[in-house]
Amino acid sequence: MRAYHIAKEGTEPELTEIPLPNPAAGEIRVRIGACGLNFADLLMVRGEYQDTPAAPFTLGMEVAGLVDGSGKGVNTPAPGQRVAVFGGQGGLAEYGCFPAKRAVILPDTMSYADAAAFQVAYGTSHVALDHRAKLQPDETLLVLGAAGGVGLTAIEIGKLMGARVIACARGADKLSIAKQAGADHLIDAKTEDIREVCKSLGGVDVVYDPVGGDQFKAAFRACNPEARILTIGFASGDVPQIPANHLLVKNISVVGLYWGGYLKFRPEVVTQSLSQLFSWHAQGLIKPHISHTLPLENAAEALDLLRQRKSTGKVVVTPA
Repeated sequence: MRAYHIAKEGTEPELTEIPLPNPAAGEIRVRIGACGLNFADLLMVRGEYQDTPAAPFTLGMEVAGLVDGSGKGVNTPAPGQRVAVFGGQGGLAEYGCFPAKRAVILPDTMSYADAAAFQVAYGTSHVALDHRAKLQPDETLLVLGAAGGVGLTAIEIGKLMGARVIACARGADKLSIAKQAGADHLIDAKTEDIREVCKSLGGVDVVYDPVGGDQFKAAFRACNPEARILTIGFASGDVPQIPANHLLVKNISVVGLYWGGYLKFRPEVVTQSLSQLFSWHAQGLIKPHISHTLPLENAAEALDLLRQRKSTGKVVVTPA
């Protein structure tokens, strides 16, 4: 089968032929219909992600497809069922083997592309805003990187939870997409002062930050007393240093969120969150924004869209 594969540590991934995998005990084999890309895939290429597998491995963290086999001890999902799985690797291929306990059976109303774009982006934002920050109705939520894969979902979920949402992104085109997702106020990170605009709007109660760097610093200074800052990632490449004395003065909390970590130590948090998210999707309240869908032979180009920040929402790769 074809796979976008890293053969040895320190080498670049390439599209190659590898043997069809057989599911081990507790695993299912999935004929992959779509794979959603994430910024973490870029970190894996560089060996900088906290859960980078040892080489050899195939890139692609989240997939959707059809179960076509199962290993010992697996009763469900059964062959022939449509599923989405966060496998952490193995998605940029025609087939993959993944833990059965991580598989979510898809409703008939959800396409493979939507399902592959769904779990990480929506799961991250929902667990962050609901479980970690405990966002309340009528609070003000600032979303940095608002036109990205997780940023757009944070806008949607923030609005569903009753917040007033300020979206920050670079350029009019990306801000237009954030507006369509439901943002109440827009900040152009290229031309406007994040702190001054937020202050003029009454300050911020929750910050959703997948960017880091100077944007974190500006958002920090716009926080109201008892604000919560969610650190989701550092797409800017700059991990900010936090002045603890300023946390003390305003009683601000900085809260980390790594969605995949919950699968290891509190999987019920993810399960409950996904149940709510699938319900919202079935009601038509949320729908993944996919800016690009590319075939597997163009996997390098798909990853470059993330690297060059040319995408909005999610990039999806399909084997066919």
